[in-house]
Amino acid sequence: MNFLISYVRPYFGRMAVGVSIKFLGTIMDLLLPWILAYIIDSVIPLRQVQQVYLWGGVMVLCSVIAIVTNIVANRMAARVARDTTQRVRADLFAKVSSLATAQVEDISVPSLVSRLTTDTYNIHQTVGMVQRLGIRAPILLIGGIFITFTLDPVLTLVLLSLLPLTILVVTKISRKGIPLFSQQQTRVDELVRTVRENISGARVVKALSKADYEKKRFKTVNQALVDAETAANVTMAATPPLMDLFLNLGLTLVILVSAYRVNESLTQPGVIVAFLTYFTIILNAMLSVTRIFTVFSRGIASADRIAAVIKEPQLLQTQAHNTEDSQAYLAFHNVDFHYPAAGQTLKGLNFEVAKGETLGILGATGSGKSTIAKLLLRLYDPTGGQIILAGQDLRSYEAAKFYPQFGVVLQKDVIFADTLRENIAFGRTFTDEEIWEAIRNAQAEEFVSQLPGTLSYHLESKGANLSGGQKQRVLLARAMVGHPALLLLDDSASALDYKTDARLRKVLREQFASSTKIIIAQRISSIQHADKILLLAAGQIIGIGSHTELLAENEVYQAIYQGQTGGEAIVS
Repeated sequence: MNFLISYVRPYFGRMAVGVSIKFLGTIMDLLLPWILAYIIDSVIPLRQVQQVYLWGGVMVLCSVIAIVTNIVANRMAARVARDTTQRVRADLFAKVSSLATAQVEDISVPSLVSRLTTDTYNIHQTVGMVQRLGIRAPILLIGGIFITFTLDPVLTLVLLSLLPLTILVVTKISRKGIPLFSQQQTRVDELVRTVRENISGARVVKALSKADYEKKRFKTVNQALVDAETAANVTMAATPPLMDLFLNLGLTLVILVSAYRVNESLTQPGVIVAFLTYFTIILNAMLSVTRIFTVFSRGIASADRIAAVIKEPQLLQTQAHNTEDSQAYLAFHNVDFHYPAAGQTLKGLNFEVAKGETLGILGATGSGKSTIAKLLLRLYDPTGGQIILAGQDLRSYEAAKFYPQFGVVLQKDVIFADTLRENIAFGRTFTDEEIWEAIRNAQAEEFVSQLPGTLSYHLESKGANLSGGQKQRVLLARAMVGHPALLLLDDSASALDYKTDARLRKVLREQFASSTKIIIAQRISSIQHADKILLLAAGQIIGIGSHTELLAENEVYQAIYQGQTGGEAIVS
């Protein structure tokens, strides 16, 4: 609740104006039955038509004022709801962008997507409805009761006798409904995750003929969401009929008592007509209040979910660290690492890379090759040891100074739905000449020059309109543009043919001689010319040296080489 108030607070001034306008319009609505009762009981008996026209005109004026003020106030409320939701969504997106990888994995991507979409929409509905009905309904309710009390206190007391029971029911149902809406949003997260998995893995599903299996899996998740929605909505749906029951019981009692009072000349007919009109107003106000409770319950549940993300601590903070003496440009000193809730992934890594050198990393699947890349990019911090870059601990770098040093191609990298130029520049300032140079270096000029519009060619999300090799070369161009100080290439040539791979290696040797290069590969041919090759197994270094040294001394490296080449020399 406090979280939502903090975002609405900047608009309290606009809300106060809107509330004042809404208050005026609501008062006009409340005056109409009173004027009608006055006409029936006091004006008509005088048999003066002009007085009837006069008071009829007053009723028309009140109606016009009520309509105009309600429209203006509702539009102001809509703008406040829009601006509040915009700020919440912007802050949530910024927070999600700054979360550590471990936090994203803990919350889950589908849940973050759901909070950015469904939950922010619920907040929009809550802020808007609270302003539209949250002001009008209580005024109509309290004002209606007050005016009916001035008209006939006895009838009003009959109506109010059911009010305590009404308040009790609304309170009980609301307390039960809020947790149910939180559970419902959790089910929405699961549904989003299932849909994303099916869309991302559509080719696998079709290739393995598992469409029926996935339909059953989706049906299970979908049914769980339906059950959660049903439980929440059925709980909250009990409020309107119970309100109808209580208030109509009150109306029945009012009619019975009023019939007796009119018969005894204790109440005038106009008062009864006005009272019944006010009763309808009070009834509608009560129903509006119950609607507010339903929407408010959903909105509070969503606000709590968003607040939980925004209040996540900053795990990867910039802090000063003492560094071990090292002349190397990049050094891993006794680095240990394990993923959250997982066993040891890397253990006791020690190696150094000089400025401009090329380090090749080779190992079986699951040996920890990509984990080294993640640690170097500070997607995670090591659980032990120290990583030094240019004489400084990674944890002491400011992000603005740290990441511009890198050119990166990750194992599972992303192409965005944008132009080729923007996918390569990626928000950085580069000229077309620099981008074309990067394209040539990435061996992509041949196919890029044939694309309609070349650099303006629009790529689809995840590079769906490119082949695997074309996609990798675009990613390589993104990494190479601007000649970064450190090139980190994680399995970046797996989709390239040997000839293209050889040309790429030549470019890295000649055009990027001053850049330090970390190349993670499956093929020995991609790293055989590295100054140093790191051989990993089960998160530990089992060999380090040049291709020639490892081939002569390391049995595991010899086996890999034999398996990939049949013992023949690799032609570069």
